[in-house]
Amino acid sequence: MASSTTGDGVSEAQTGKKSKKTKNQVDESDLLTVPDGWKEPGFTRDDNPRGLLEESSFATLFPKYREAYLKECWPLVEKACGEANIKASLDLIEGSITVCTTKKTFDPYAIVRARDLIKLLARSVPFEQAVRILQDDMACDIIKIGTLVRNRERFVKRRQRLIGPKGSTLKALELLTNCYVMVQGNTVSALGPYNGLKEVRKVVMDTMKNIHPIYNIKTLMIKRELSKDPDLRVQSWERFLPKFRHKNLAKRKEPKKKSVKKEYTPFPPAQPESKVDKELATGEFFLRESVKKRKKMEEIKVKQGEALTKKQEERNKAFIPPKEKPLMKKTAKAPADGKLDIDAIKDKVRKAKTKKLGAPPVIPAPPTSTTDKKKKKNKTKG
Repeated sequence: MASSTTGDGVSEAQTGKKSKKTKNQVDESDLLTVPDGWKEPGFTRDDNPRGLLEESSFATLFPKYREAYLKECWPLVEKACGEANIKASLDLIEGSITVCTTKKTFDPYAIVRARDLIKLLARSVPFEQAVRILQDDMACDIIKIGTLVRNRERFVKRRQRLIGPKGSTLKALELLTNCYVMVQGNTVSALGPYNGLKEVRKVVMDTMKNIHPIYNIKTLMIKRELSKDPDLRVQSWERFLPKFRHKNLAKRKEPKKKSVKKEYTPFPPAQPESKVDKELATGEFFLRESVKKRKKMEEIKVKQGEALTKKQEERNKAFIPPKEKPLMKKTAKAPADGKLDIDAIKDKVRKAKTKKLGAPPVIPAPPTSTTDKKKKKNKTKG
């Protein structure tokens, strides 16, 4: 009986440990996942009743072509900034927009949002979209793509690939990431939730690295469907996502002149021999000056003789007659036996006689004289 009780006690202890482990695992998974419909509470005046100690300001320049649009929508910008107790000013002479805090400003992050607003307005983002940055759950990202590709033509092609035919690729990216994306010049402006901005940046950077955006859009579509299933939230999604391989279609061209590397040696190359060293090796160093001069003169004469012979050969080339072509064509060789086929020759001659060579003979018409005509007339009268 004692053994059974001890066994039951051990089993109860093990089950207790297991249940504690499972509870901890459940708690961790609950902590990691954000509940559906949860929102962070907004920042109110009660959170910072005394306001800010010092004034902060940001300014940005805008291009000349944006001046007309900014003048038109500026009252709306001032109204939106006024709700967050931010003062905005437009300077058309300098071509700049400035935002600064006031004494009534209580939210310290409002000035950062206002800075992002004027940046987006300067980057050709319409006011209706740019004003969303003042919301708490919105953020923006300005991706610089101008320096990612060296060749200008290649850069324009890849930027157009990001937009797609009639903007279809950009629209698909906006729907999947819940972000507004604006491609303008050398930058891409994105506005939306943080998770969406992360995906937009990845797609844009990959497109500039010559990876087509359709691959990333396909993975985003799969991820969107997988996120709907609550059981797959904790699991890894790698098995569901497609894996695209890089295809190197064009092989690298090999250079015409291949430089063969010499074997590495720690010792430096031998010093080149000087003129004195060469004379010592041949024994010329010990000769007299008169003998040296004579030897030099002989060498010069030999070189001059070679040059003269070469020149003479070149001159004589003009007097060499060219090879003439034979006038008569080579006739076919007679048969080796020397026998002629007489019957065959007779047949050929007979056939040639029967054939009428040349054009048919023209029969001349009889001459009609004036006397004949008169005779005919007299006959008719009689």
